[in-house]
Amino acid sequence: MTIYVKEATEEKPLQSLESFLLEMEEVERALVDVEEGGVAITFDPNQISADQLAKRIQLEGFHLVE
Repeated sequence: MTIYVKEATEEKPLQSLESFLLEMEEVERALVDVEEGGVAITFDPNQISADQLAKRIQLEGFHLVE
């Protein structure tokens, strides 16, 4: 799944987002494209849905770009 996060184009929020995602046991991999603000996330759909993952990212204070 690829999502776009407003703060993913700035270095400090980017590091925070990567750390948060990689600490989640449901997330296997997270790759951030700083130029585009896209975050490619590989996760276990048996443990968390794409919607649940997006909501958790928002709860951490990040803003998703539609």
